[in-house]
Amino acid sequence: MINAKLLNPKNIVVVGGSDDVTKAGGKVLKNLLGGGFAGDIYVVNPKAPVVQGLTAFADVSLLPRTDLAVIAVAARYCPGIVRTLATEKGTGGFIILSAGFGEENGEGAALEKEIVEIINSTGGTLIGPNCIGFLNNNYHGVFTEPIPRLSPKGIDFISGSGATAVFILETAITGGLPFSTVWSVGNSAQTGVEDVLEHLDLTFDPLTSSRIILLYIENIADPQRFLSHSSSLIRKGCRIAAIKAGSSEAGSRAASSHTGAMASPDTAVDALLRKAGIVRCYSRTDLATVAALFTYKPLKGKRIAVVTHAGGPAVMLTDALSEGCMEIPPLSGPAAECLLEKLFPGSSVANPIDFLATGTAEQLGNILDACENDFDEVDAIAVIFGSPGLFPVDDVYELLHEKIRGCKKPIYPILPSVINVKREIADFIAKGNAIFTDEVLFGRALCRVNATPAPALPEKREDVTAGLSDLNGRSSQTDIRVIREVIDEAQEGYLPPEKVSILLRATGIETVPESVVTSAEAAVRTAASMGYPVVMKVVGPVHKSDIGGVALNIGAEVRVREEYARMMALPEVTAILIQKMITGSELFCGATREDRFSHLVMAGMGGIFIEVFKDVATALVPVSDQEARSMIRSLKSYKIIKGVRGAPGVSEEAFARVITAISDLLTAAPEIAEMDINPLLGTPDKIVAVDARIRIQTVGNEVGSPQSSVGSKIR
Repeated sequence: MINAKLLNPKNIVVVGGSDDVTKAGGKVLKNLLGGGFAGDIYVVNPKAPVVQGLTAFADVSLLPRTDLAVIAVAARYCPGIVRTLATEKGTGGFIILSAGFGEENGEGAALEKEIVEIINSTGGTLIGPNCIGFLNNNYHGVFTEPIPRLSPKGIDFISGSGATAVFILETAITGGLPFSTVWSVGNSAQTGVEDVLEHLDLTFDPLTSSRIILLYIENIADPQRFLSHSSSLIRKGCRIAAIKAGSSEAGSRAASSHTGAMASPDTAVDALLRKAGIVRCYSRTDLATVAALFTYKPLKGKRIAVVTHAGGPAVMLTDALSEGCMEIPPLSGPAAECLLEKLFPGSSVANPIDFLATGTAEQLGNILDACENDFDEVDAIAVIFGSPGLFPVDDVYELLHEKIRGCKKPIYPILPSVINVKREIADFIAKGNAIFTDEVLFGRALCRVNATPAPALPEKREDVTAGLSDLNGRSSQTDIRVIREVIDEAQEGYLPPEKVSILLRATGIETVPESVVTSAEAAVRTAASMGYPVVMKVVGPVHKSDIGGVALNIGAEVRVREEYARMMALPEVTAILIQKMITGSELFCGATREDRFSHLVMAGMGGIFIEVFKDVATALVPVSDQEARSMIRSLKSYKIIKGVRGAPGVSEEAFARVITAISDLLTAAPEIAEMDINPLLGTPDKIVAVDARIRIQTVGNEVGSPQSSVGSKIR
């Protein structure tokens, strides 16, 4: 639990403080002394009687009672120091800057574990070890620079990397961003990203808390807790952006299904951040740009007016916005003509609105007023204004400052002349404005922010046995009793086709009529009773098509007998599955269990769209109706689902029901490690599952490990 002694200590000791400000102990002491801390600051140094003007204590045992300790000594000394402070000095907050712990070797990990046990036993809070520290509006407990401009409603920044935190701060500071807290969690021995998010969530005050949170994450230890608290904060009005690094996967992935082959740790991370409503970023500049956007009024819509006095940047911005599915609506009519009359000859108001290099602050004011009041087709305004350095532009930036605060529509200042008008930009930032310096980075960031959905996690999550309608916010057709009967009797490996069909029907997914046969006579009788044409498929091998184990459009008894004889002679075939031949557009839906992330559901068009283009959408279980529809609409092949060039489309509602039904199935049966329904055949009226396979694996066993083919029956 993050406590008050860490956040608002009455006194602080730096253990290992020195006069050498090139070392962590010396620099953190310097930052504390220069940071306006209102309480007492102590320093422990056995070799110097006075350190940076403070009388030094030779040992921690000589200290008075102290709320917070910042420790910068060798790792091997830390457990003893922590024990004395925690048990004798009432210290409840600890920031351990030192390295040499779990990140280094087993001996260091043991020291780290001992420290955590001591601090936990006294109810203390630990930041680190192996971090740059912690700072807030009360004190500067970091050994690095720069110290950002601090504001109670500035950014809360949580980083798993100290060096990266410094680089992100530098990028953000140059853009004019203020901070409220900086949490460098280091090894996260006790307090990690999830713990800080939980603290921010549980202590959130709509009047005083920051509304912007930035994350740099290298590990998500508890995805469900991460999701719960981040989505809760966003629902309370916060905006969160994150870089998740280290998501690439070394080596090959052992998976036998389409879903398993396409899934990856990064796929799950992406689905987690999207489900939470977090804007995912991919670089320091990207993160700082999104953070700057968060300081402006939320964009309601996607129609942007681009205002410029330089043509090239406006074209590049228009391209970036258009590529991200934003709109640059043309402006015309009486209001546009009236505005044009107020500008110099040669100006254009078509959008981009170009008021030329000679344009004045007064003309810019007229443009902004028109966009605010006269052009209903505009939702926000991006203003590009630089300078060749020939004259001051204070009047333009003062106008922007006033309009940003006075207009109801967001106005984004893109100020590229960071050298020519460095002073004017500094004054503009000092008034509380964040800026953008690159129009393309701005445009791409704006598109990503606007495309990030609201949190998808329902407010309340009931136990699955209490009813899946509460879990997913809708009525469910899932028969949990039937599902559990099948799963509880199943062995690890692939389920037989008839059991797969039972599970699908138990979730409300329609299946094609089918039967498994083990003789030619049974095959003939079954085909005749279903009515020709039929489909025949081998049972046994994982990949049926690869060995010629699928025959389509069989229309006569003689073909049934021929195909039965041929297929039964193929390797590993144990039986033949006969299905009624139906037609429709091929769709795909599947799922895989992803380590700590629970299940990941994937959906898309089937056939070439999954095999070649990998056109799939993903979501973490539980999947709501709204989330399922968003998945479908995010597909590049969505126009085909809607119907194109006279071809019939697919029932979007039925497709969404299949996705949520699979989510319900996975919730009821977490033992499912992988599943594919490929293809689903869709028509404008319904969707039918034609081919499916489900692999069972006990929860807790290694997910994605190679499976024995013994006992596996696949269709």
